[in-house]
Order: sequence, then structure tokens, then C-alpha cells
Amino acid sequence: MSEVKMYPIEEIMKMLPHRYPFLLVDRLFVEEPGTKGYGIKNVTMNEEFFQGHFPNNPVMPGVLQIEAMAQTAGAVVISSFENYEEDKRGVYFMSIDGVKFRKMVKPGDQLEMHVEKIKERRNIFVFKAQSLVDGQVVSEAEFTAMIADK
Repeated sequence: MSEVKMYPIEEIMKMLPHRYPFLLVDRLFVEEPGTKGYGIKNVTMNEEFFQGHFPNNPVMPGVLQIEAMAQTAGAVVISSFENYEEDKRGVYFMSIDGVKFRKMVKPGDQLEMHVEKIKERRNIFVFKAQSLVDGQVVSEAEFTAMIADK
């Protein structure tokens, strides 16, 4: 069994093109490069989306939870590239299946996005993903992504 490698935000920003306010992974843990890992998103009241979702009952939008899982999967794939800083490829979202939202995500929560590649065919990958807060599943999905030139 290999050692889990942790990537701080500075390394994630080298892997992913997303930036504030749309970069939704604060820390990445890769268990198996290209295949399995998890990301951390610290949810704070300072998030711009809480201004409108919802002012008196702040809830993280489900679509952003899915995006956070997709970004985590993309970073897990890119972590397997030999020199990801200079690589000219990116990971692009293609489809989502089996989405379920189980519990609300609120300010102060730490969202853990667990992803695992379950299929691969050439440059197309299918991931199974779950987001958890305090060990409880809050959302889940399967999604397909592809590696393509940037």
C-alpha cells in the first residue's frame, strides 16, 4: 500500500485552472495517483453564494458540491501526470449520473470529497464520488470526464 500524498492549495492551483470564487478544493489527498483520493473544502460564511442561498438559512448549493467533487477528481487525475505544471492537458467534465443530496452543508462544515475512478477507456474516465461532513454522506454522484488539450 502506497503512502497518501497531501497537496496544499498552492499545488492544487498548479493542477486546476479554477480560481476564486470557483476553486472549491482547499487541500488534496491522493491515495492512488490518477485513481483515488479526496479533497477538503472548508465551508465558511464568507462564501459569496451564501448571500443569495439563502440569506437567513445559509446552505451550500448542491451543484457546487458536485463541482467540488469534479474538481477533486480532476486534480487526482492530474496528480498522475509526470510534470503537471507544464502539461498541456486538462480534465473536462462530460456528464453526471445518479446525483443524490442527503443533508445540508452549512457554514463551518468541512466538506470531504471522496473520488474513485471506476472505469477508464482511452482518455475518458468515470468516477464514483461522495461528499461527507463529519463522516456522514451529504451528496453523491457518478460522473464522466475526459482528458483533452487545454
